[in-house]
Amino acid sequence: MEVLTEGVELSHADLALLGELAKGVTVDRVGRRLDISGRTVRRRLRGICDRIGVATAIEAVAWAARRHLI
Repeated sequence: MEVLTEGVELSHADLALLGELAKGVTVDRVGRRLDISGRTVRRRLRGICDRIGVATAIEAVAWAARRHLI
């Protein structure tokens, strides 16, 4: 299922990834928790950033938090 915010679609998996980062969990640990590699986490994070129009993971987390998605 997708979450649509301001014309941007984020999956629940995308939001879970951002939620883990918001807790201060490292990228590699997020990968272990989600059963994916750290490299996959970075790739997915880059895709999220591109879709929402931000440059960094911190901005992506802030974007989602401001919209009460995480």
